[in-house]
Amino acid sequence: MSHGPTGADFVLTLSCPDRPGIVHAVSGFLVECGANIVESQQFGDRLSDRFFMRIAFVTEAAADAADLREGFGRVAEAYAMQFELWSASAPYRTLIMVSKHLHCLNDLLFRASTGALQVEIPAIVSNHPDAGELARSYGIEFHHVPVTPGTKAEAEERLLQLVADTGTHLVVLARYMQVLSDDLCRRLSGRAINIHHSFLPSFKGARPYHQAFDRGVKLVGATAHYVTGDLDEGPIIEQDVIRVDHGYDQDQLVSAGRDVEAQVLSRAVRWHSESRVLLNGERTVVFR
Repeated sequence: MSHGPTGADFVLTLSCPDRPGIVHAVSGFLVECGANIVESQQFGDRLSDRFFMRIAFVTEAAADAADLREGFGRVAEAYAMQFELWSASAPYRTLIMVSKHLHCLNDLLFRASTGALQVEIPAIVSNHPDAGELARSYGIEFHHVPVTPGTKAEAEERLLQLVADTGTHLVVLARYMQVLSDDLCRRLSGRAINIHHSFLPSFKGARPYHQAFDRGVKLVGATAHYVTGDLDEGPIIEQDVIRVDHGYDQDQLVSAGRDVEAQVLSRAVRWHSESRVLLNGERTVVFR
């Protein structure tokens, strides 16, 4: 379900209250398993007094993720850890949602097809038919699920059924221009990523790039974050900006914005699928 660095067999991520002995306990367990650590990152947050760790490792003998997970349970219990342990090569199944703007979808599909994103995309869902041809060109199932005020609840139930039927681990809102209900956000908590332009909250509503042009902005940016019930206010995974100037017309500004949105979203998806993002309350720890 997640992907480690080249040569890694497994990836272990954990968070727990910070205290002495955590690294010793984790490394001791790996020694007992005949494992060799190939990548290790850790962070102790003094504000929350929590410890975060990501380890990629190889084993000398054939091993099973479920057996390792069960064995690590005693360490996790002793230190009140929340942890995940997965095969580094198992696919991360990612369902993509989109509306009419297809630049982020196109970027994700291309990167996945070249192996730059180690994800499997079982389905694409849209409230408009525009993305159907692009989905079919990659041999991916396309589901047109129109959304109106009267059908919103039914459409969201259909989405959740697709998530279950396809074994989806991650939902990506690649410029899906519908506000999800609080209930759906809760049910997808920690496994749904959204992308938006970083003009928010200054330029909300329709045609934000045109609003930005009218105000003479000098920076164009994007933010990828986890979905929560608070619109565009979930824990941030990645952000970036590019500089623009008076020489950009409205179309060039839109094009620049689309480029940075696609780049920021692809990085967020890659880091999540490689188990590099750990939630820390309303913030994230990202082991790049």
